[in-house]
Amino acid sequence: MKKYFSDIERDALLVHLVFIISCFLIIVLPIGIGIGVKLFILVILYSLLIVVIGLLRGYKEWIYIWIFVFLISFFQIFPDWILSAELNVLVFPEDGLFKIGTVSGYMVGLWVIPLFLIIFIGKQLQEHFSEKIAYIAVILLSLAIFGISEQSMWMLQSWYAQNVVMIGRVAHTLLFRRLFLGYPPTMAMKLLKRNIICLKFQ
Repeated sequence: MKKYFSDIERDALLVHLVFIISCFLIIVLPIGIGIGVKLFILVILYSLLIVVIGLLRGYKEWIYIWIFVFLISFFQIFPDWILSAELNVLVFPEDGLFKIGTVSGYMVGLWVIPLFLIIFIGKQLQEHFSEKIAYIAVILLSLAIFGISEQSMWMLQSWYAQNVVMIGRVAHTLLFRRLFLGYPPTMAMKLLKRNIICLKFQ
């Protein structure tokens, strides 16, 4: 019987199905904790799922991608800190969780979730089809994920923009920065992988 998914693709699908169900249970059900704590739990859960399953199944590339996108997510705190503390265009209201400056603590690992997904899907599409198709898919996926997330996060009351031109419910500067957050990391991850391979053979 023909396999439609490789083992790594099947495991990725199962991991994300588990995570989606967890999101529903933690966010939608009336649990008496703040939204910041809920998001922090989900951020930790996602990273644990990726790292633990990656180690158990021997998916080294999952670990490499996770480390790479975690560093990107961590350093995204500083632009948001400037936007909220200095420019006063981004607000992180009290959400029951600790803050790093003016930025809620879950932001440390929040962007791991979409960036891991975008890079992984881009990699698999390149293996199955071509580099061109993979890059087009990465751009479209970035537009979809970050566009929808930025337009809907206000419902969770986790952050909101003010004192700036808005596109829908999102600040235009924030929206454009997020929309193109997926493609550059995908390119950087690809170049990094090539350099590591080159160093091994030198």
